[in-house]
Amino acid sequence: MRPADLAREHGISTQAVRNYEQDGFLPPAERTRSGYRIYTEAHAAALRAFLALVPAYGHAIAGRIMNAVHDGDLDGALRIIDLGHGRLLRDRDTLDAVRQAVDHLIADSGAHPDPPGRPETLTIGELAHRLQVTAATLRNWEGAGILAPARDPATGYRLFRADDVRDAELTHLLRRGGYPLGHIRTVVEQVRQAGGTGALAAALDGWQRKLTAQGLAMLDASVQLSHYLAASHR
Repeated sequence: MRPADLAREHGISTQAVRNYEQDGFLPPAERTRSGYRIYTEAHAAALRAFLALVPAYGHAIAGRIMNAVHDGDLDGALRIIDLGHGRLLRDRDTLDAVRQAVDHLIADSGAHPDPPGRPETLTIGELAHRLQVTAATLRNWEGAGILAPARDPATGYRLFRADDVRDAELTHLLRRGGYPLGHIRTVVEQVRQAGGTGALAAALDGWQRKLTAQGLAMLDASVQLSHYLAASHR
C-alpha cells in the first residue's frame, strides 16, 4: 500500500501519514530500492486506531498510547487508557454533583427568598455565619481562586455580592461531597461563564452529551486498537 492509499480512507494528506509514521504513531515502513514507503494492512490498522483514539483521549494522549504500543510497552499503553477512563468517570461524577448542587440552589432560592431590606452585600463574617463555616475557610476558598469578593475602598473589608454568595454556597455543597478545591474552582468558573445557576442548569445537557460522545469514542477506539494489535501480531 502507498501513503496515498492510507490517506484516502480518512480524507487526510499523504504528508500527514508520513508525519504520523515519523512521530511513531505508525510502525516504521519498509522502503523500495528507490526509497518509496511500503505500507501494509498493519499500517492501515494502526492509522485507524490512532485516528479513533484522538476524539476519545485527545491528540497528545493518543500519540502516547501508540508510542507505548510500538515501544513494546502494552501495559503502559493500557495504563494510559485506564487513566482516561478514570478521568471520564470523575467528569461524570462531577456532572452529577453539579446538577444536584444547582437544583438545590435553585430550589433553595425559591423556597427562601431574601427578606425585605436585606443588604446587597455580605461581610465575610455574615457569609461565614450563613454557611456555618469559619471566616478562615472563606479566605482559603478565595486563595484557591474560587471566590473573588470585592473590597470596600474605605476599609479594605471583603464584600460578597449575590454572585459571590452563590459561588460560596456551591463550593460549600461540593466540599461536603468531598471534592477538592481545584475541581471546585473549575465548576464555579463554568457557573460564571454560563451566567448563573439557572443558565448552567440549561447547559448541563450539553455537557452530558459531550461525555456520552466521548464514552462512545472510547468504545470505538478500543475496537480499532484491538484490531491493530491483532493485525500487527499476525
